[in-house]
Parts: sequence; C-alpha cells; structure tokens
Amino acid sequence: MYEGQTREKPALRPVVWRPPRRPARARAAYSRVPLPPVRRVPLDGTGPEDVRVDAEGRILTGVSDGRILRLDPAGHRASAVADTGGRPLGLCPLPDGRLLVCDAERGLLRVEPGSGRVETLLREAAGRPLGVCSNAVVAPDGAVYVTDASGRFPLRHWMGDLLEHSGTGRLIRYEPDSGTAEVVLDGLQFANGVALAPDSSFLVVAETGAYRLTRLWLTGHRAGESDVFADGLPGFPDNLSTGPGGLIWVAMAALRQPALDLLHRTHPALRRAAWALPDALRPGPKATAWVIALDSSGRLAHDLQRPGRDFRMVTSVCQHDGRLYLGSLTESALGVVPAVPEPSVRLSRGR
Repeated sequence: MYEGQTREKPALRPVVWRPPRRPARARAAYSRVPLPPVRRVPLDGTGPEDVRVDAEGRILTGVSDGRILRLDPAGHRASAVADTGGRPLGLCPLPDGRLLVCDAERGLLRVEPGSGRVETLLREAAGRPLGVCSNAVVAPDGAVYVTDASGRFPLRHWMGDLLEHSGTGRLIRYEPDSGTAEVVLDGLQFANGVALAPDSSFLVVAETGAYRLTRLWLTGHRAGESDVFADGLPGFPDNLSTGPGGLIWVAMAALRQPALDLLHRTHPALRRAAWALPDALRPGPKATAWVIALDSSGRLAHDLQRPGRDFRMVTSVCQHDGRLYLGSLTESALGVVPAVPEPSVRLSRGR
C-alpha cells in the first residue's frame, strides 16, 4: 500500500447524479447470440483480473497474491514469472519482451519475465498518488497511457467509488524516456480499461461508474480533445482490448443494477446507509459472463452473454488465434471461448 493508505473503509461523500435511462438490453438475462460455453483453465491463484497474450502466443495474467503467471499457448502449464508484492491488474506486453503491470497498490511497474525483476515506473502524477492503477496501453510514439481508477477508494472498496460517484479517476500520459507524467483526462468515473484505435488516432477509456466509454483523440486536428465513444451502456464496462479486424473488445463485468440506479436518484443519505451495511448484506449483481465488441465508429459488432454458472464477472477479454480469453476479478481460472468470426449484431449507437 502507499504511505497513508489504510484498510479502513473510507466514509462515503455521495455526489448527486441522475444515471442515464436504463436501456432495454440491461433488463435481458442473455444476448440474442449467446457467448459460447466457457472452458475453464484452472489457476493456482484467484482473481486473474486481466489477461493478455505476448508475442510468442503465451497467456499472461496477474492474480491476487501478487504473482504474474504465464501459460503456454495451449493453456496447459502455468508458471510464475514475477511477484509484484501488490495486486496486479492491467497488463501490457512490450515489444522487447518486458511487461507493463498496473498494480493497484504499487502503481505502474515494468517486469522482466525472464529474471522476475520488477521496476517501479510511476507512483504519482500531478502531486497525487495513483490510488488504483488499473490499465495501460503504449502509443506508437512510446508514450504510456495509464488509468488511475479512483483517488478516494482502494481496490478492495471499489464499490464505494460507484456509490459515491465523485469522479476522481484519471488518464495519465507517462513518458518513459524522461519519466514525466501528465494528467490528460480528469474527473473520470472509475477510469478502467484503455485501448488504442486500430489506426492509433485515438484511445478509448472505460468509465465503469458512468456506463460510458470516453474517447481521447491523439492525432489530427482534434488531438488532445475528448468526446463520448459509447454512452448509456447496459452494464459495467471493465477492461478493453483491440482485437484483429480493429474491433475494440469490452469486458462487461455485470448488468446495470436497478437498485444502484435508484440509490443515485434518491437522497444521498440512503447511499451512506447502504455503504454502512456489511458487504454480505448489500445486493450484488446477477452472475453473468458477458463481452461486447465495438467497431472504430463506436457501433456494436458483438454482444455475447451467457448465465454465469460456470464463469462470472468477466473483467477482461483478449482475442487471439481464433479464441477469446477471459479474465475475472473473482474466479480461480481463466475462461476460453471460440471467437465469433463475423459480427453477431449490428445496432445503432443508442442500442
């Protein structure tokens, strides 16, 4: 943990917010085209929150005890290649074989899988520590864009950020050569996954707490400007990845919860009361396994969901070699399904 962090539950300071209308899709238990049955790849660890594939086709993930695991392409053998000493979340393989690791407790790290060496790159930006370093992507110019999900709540109390809706998430541009960091987007609602457009002209950031994907333009006459890439999503977007064919895959951790939307529309005191309840007494989301994919215009290309009996709370999705690899904050396994070759749905942006 960073200096000053404690394990005490932070007090809730609710911000008034009226969520966008819950779309009809949020009330459906599954999609028209179901996610294929999930094959589980058991792990010696829990919570493989992000999953990536390196240049040699090996599967990478981080688990809750701090280890970075690497599996052979068939997913049969797993070995630990490093231990961050914290809680690894987002991963980003580098061309030289090293790995960027977003650690919720230690910030942005760089790992050498061959030696297990862990190097700290970034622990603060604009005078504020990274509260929950969540995900990172490298632009063609070498700059690293990294999300800091919350300045108020540590990972173990992530639900507090969604309840409070204070918007303390950030997108940070980090320059490895100079070691400088600049906040390029602020006020984000639990800034989570980040992915580059196929042509690297923009990147997309998931705002989990706003049911929204936000776009930051990197090139062209709008460089530096941001706008909405997709809004009013029917669930909670988590990690993002860019797949073959230029699709942006979105892990949908859960359907929107009517009770949470209602709490946001009522007096803030009710949210404080809900936060004071033991975790076991607060209603949780319905178990589901769900991913969607958007094209570069933000139009829906895939909507794949199935009941979460065998695998639930998908927090990452990565397409590789005809498969979708799924991560989860709660499972003790990775999930694997065959990738759907053609767009399974073509809807308007409003969905």
